[in-house]
Amino acid sequence: MKKWNRVAVLTLMGLSCAAARSPNLIVIMADDLGYADVGFNGCKDIPTPNIDRIAQSGVHCTSGYVTYSVCGPSRAGFITGRYGQRFGFERNPQYRPDDPNMGLPKEEHTFGEVLRPVGYVSGIVGKWHLGAHDSNHPLNRGFDFFYGHLGGGHRYLPEELVIKDSGGAKNESQSYQTWILRNHEAVPPTKYLTEEFSDAAVEFVSENKDQPFFLFLSYNAPHTPLQATEKYLSRFKQINDGKRRTYAAMVSAVDDGVGLLLDRLAELKLEENTLVFFLSDNGGPSNKNASNNAPLKGQKSDVWEGGFRVPYAVQWKGVLPAGVKYDHPVSSLDIMATIAELAKAPVDAERPLDGVNLIPYLSGKKDGASHDTIYLRKFDQGRYAVRRGDFKLVIPGADKKAMLYNLEQDIGETANLADKHPEKLQELDQARLNWDRELIEPRFWGLIHTDEWQARVKPPAESAPAASTAAAKTKQEWDWFVALDADKDGTVAEAEWVTWTVAAASKKGKTFDAAAEKNNFSKRDLNGNGQLTRYEFDATK
Repeated sequence: MKKWNRVAVLTLMGLSCAAARSPNLIVIMADDLGYADVGFNGCKDIPTPNIDRIAQSGVHCTSGYVTYSVCGPSRAGFITGRYGQRFGFERNPQYRPDDPNMGLPKEEHTFGEVLRPVGYVSGIVGKWHLGAHDSNHPLNRGFDFFYGHLGGGHRYLPEELVIKDSGGAKNESQSYQTWILRNHEAVPPTKYLTEEFSDAAVEFVSENKDQPFFLFLSYNAPHTPLQATEKYLSRFKQINDGKRRTYAAMVSAVDDGVGLLLDRLAELKLEENTLVFFLSDNGGPSNKNASNNAPLKGQKSDVWEGGFRVPYAVQWKGVLPAGVKYDHPVSSLDIMATIAELAKAPVDAERPLDGVNLIPYLSGKKDGASHDTIYLRKFDQGRYAVRRGDFKLVIPGADKKAMLYNLEQDIGETANLADKHPEKLQELDQARLNWDRELIEPRFWGLIHTDEWQARVKPPAESAPAASTAAAKTKQEWDWFVALDADKDGTVAEAEWVTWTVAAASKKGKTFDAAAEKNNFSKRDLNGNGQLTRYEFDATK
């Protein structure tokens, strides 16, 4: 892949004309995809030829960031173009169809609401995860079409989707088993779920080809549960690790779907009037789905690069140069800012966007970095990250010392430079403090929240978990669950369960039965997604 050069400025000749036609926008977002698990980031064992087409036909952003390192808050930041910490969306929401406060605040504006006044039709296909109450249904948040599920994940095989009514699912586990919503109607899928979503995306583009459109193709793959059909599994017989093989199959299914969508754009002659983004919602949870974030440090939920630096590529044929790299930081926040400016869509002055229009930077019209600073805060863990230029500040937890890294020289964040560059550390920490003053605390109960926050804030009663959940347990029992959660992401993987039981057996001088403990874990894992929540633990104790 060649670097951008001044010759590419010739592509700007089409910029004003393309923008004047109100370009279509497609955002393809994978779920829990590893940084190194696409071809344009160097993946060798999982071919992704169709996803790679976006980078080959456009710009590969090597430093692409999202606003959070877990799904729900990341998507809240993307869908509004604003840091979710500004409006209290800083946790994965619980699946609560009875709670209007559990989700995206009503005063925040989505892509659908921003683009509708300038004539766009907007659709979402796939995962929503921004509130299960009807008031937060996509069709009640500015979108014209929805085909997907409301929760944070889903099972993929149609025969396992046995709950017709999304409102009848009482918790996160059950939400993985609902039928799919087509607008407000529940319909039973007949295909592998990733294929269903790909088909629906092609349908949306075909039906709206004659007007400006926005499509958010929001895959829930390769998020757990790890499930794939033989059609895809057979492509990876050479991968010996079973978990990695299934993960590869799931990524391959996404890649097939991306190919179908790109082919349809070409058939309809829409490529030169359609801006296409591809990214993941956060880093891969390597210990849960066998994803690979190399050479980055960390994984999903972390403030290390592996938590929120993701595969990121942008295509706009005839406007952006083909096959170039842009190494400065970009953000998922920029997607809203880009389309709002190109479409001349009005933006709420009281809720200014945090992103920038990327087109002048990716096309070469403007030199240098599009962003001065990239931020991340994880309220419940007291974690922060601030990137400015090549330097990055990391606070890995409450009461932990700030660390400093030079990402240009040390992308794996191995050498703490805090003592060598105290002035740079102070500069970035002051930027963090200034940004933090603009933020608010979380507004709702989440899948994770601290006892201290719960006691101090006392959220609305309708947001409170049922009495049977861990929030009502004694501190001793809660601490035991936290001890199981070695990576502190709020869930327990099978490996974490087995590691803990090995240690517990050893302390008691007992023999450890790995098969029995894996079976015990499986029985507690009610939705079969390979990760145990505190709610599942309570329900199966």
